[in-house]
Amino acid sequence: MRLKSYNAPTMAEAMRMVREELGEDAIIVSTQRSSDGQGVRITAALEDPGDDDDINRALSGKDITPFGERVREALEYHGTPARLVEKMVQAAMAVEVGSPTMACATALEDHFDFAPLPERKSPRPFMLVGPPGSGKTITTAKLAARARLAGRPVGVITADTIRAGAVEQLAAFTSILEVDLRQVRGADGLGLAVNDMMSKYDLVFIDSPGLNPFSQHDMNFLKTLINAADVEPILVLAAGGDASEAADIGEAFGASGATRLLATRLDMTRRLGAILSAADAGRLMFSEVSLNPHVATGLCAVNPVSMARLILPPEEELQPRVEEPPAQVLRPIGIRSEVKR
Repeated sequence: MRLKSYNAPTMAEAMRMVREELGEDAIIVSTQRSSDGQGVRITAALEDPGDDDDINRALSGKDITPFGERVREALEYHGTPARLVEKMVQAAMAVEVGSPTMACATALEDHFDFAPLPERKSPRPFMLVGPPGSGKTITTAKLAARARLAGRPVGVITADTIRAGAVEQLAAFTSILEVDLRQVRGADGLGLAVNDMMSKYDLVFIDSPGLNPFSQHDMNFLKTLINAADVEPILVLAAGGDASEAADIGEAFGASGATRLLATRLDMTRRLGAILSAADAGRLMFSEVSLNPHVATGLCAVNPVSMARLILPPEEELQPRVEEPPAQVLRPIGIRSEVKR
């Protein structure tokens, strides 16, 4: 907005001066007599059309860089909640970077924390928690295999005495890996097993029963397990679900003590909005992702750049802009579309 005052002998002369300089769209803010009592003084204003345009573009989200637009399109494709999309697009636009993928990485780094699980030694055991069917048991085996292949002493505990065959499934893997497996029942048994194993092994992983995040009884049980052994809970969540449901699940397990999110089944999903939503709602750090069903090579630690490549693979940047991108354009890189099981 431009403001200017005009002094003239008469009102008509002052108005002529306003129109000549500011045009017909000028607004008269005030009129008064000059301080010496001779003539008049008019203060006029002219709105800058760019002001409204800037506001409208900001509210509509249209005034964004090409990189910001590509980040928005990718996040919306992945089913990311609108509120989270807006935050990440604003972060992506805040810096000048060399590609949409790197702009997405900037947004991820701004909004999320990344903390892969240690591969050497940890002062606390890690307990994998989550809803039934999220892949906790196979993920426990993958973590144990990774530590074993790295030459680290590792122990495994299973507290899952509910699901039929859970112990036998885990035992099949730990036997091949020659990893010590303990089966416990309840908080007291878990506390004793953890104290014993932590004195022997660099890393201890605990498989827990599948728990309903919307059951207060289940969440209370989870808290007793956490408090009994001073473990760090890691939420294991399958990718590809509904983003709103995932947010509720992430929030429930985050409130119960979970600190990180390990996403599974990335080989069987094309949209990652659910895990972004869960991490956001539960204030969870991203740790690893499961890219395939193989125990020895199935886990990969993630950082902002690698996560951005899953959301917006580099080859997508080379594709022509289309209204509905082909399915393969946004398929995470390095993931086969068919997996033999």
